[in-house]
Amino acid sequence: MKTATIQELKQELHGIDPGRLMELCLRLAKFKKENKELLTYLLFESHDEEAYINSVKLLIDEGFTELPKANLYLIKKSLRKILRVTNKYIKYTGSKPVEVALLIYFCRKVKESGIPIQKSNVLTNLYQQQIKKLNTALQQLHEDLQYDYQRELDGLMLEEVSLMTNIFGKRRS
Repeated sequence: MKTATIQELKQELHGIDPGRLMELCLRLAKFKKENKELLTYLLFESHDEEAYINSVKLLIDEGFTELPKANLYLIKKSLRKILRVTNKYIKYTGSKPVEVALLIYFCRKVKESGIPIQKSNVLTNLYQQQIKKLNTALQQLHEDLQYDYQRELDGLMLEEVSLMTNIFGKRRS
């Protein structure tokens, strides 16, 4: 079976009556959990992005409270899970300001958690990858938003530089 293009689907959906369209949406929502979550976002949460961001931040906070302290391997797995959930909710919005806000929040939580990311190349790369994604998304925002978010990102980078200075300073002693 050949999958239809978005344009073909759009043309076909344009000619369908509202009752049939509702049946199709409900069937699609039953098919996969992500479809239901996306439909929930579009119907109930898309009108208030600030509340949506706050609810995702609560999920991130919850993930960080459950973060194991035992070893770096378990921390890495947990961070990837938190990041996977965060990216899923970012994908639902399709909004760069939401993406930047949530990724900055994730990076800030990593810093505040005290995870020794410098002790693991995997954790360091994971964190640096998020900083790269942040910079890329930041370039696509309006200048005023860029300035506001850039200040937050610079704050994170300053914390990282001071942390690295403290670590390398202690090693030389």
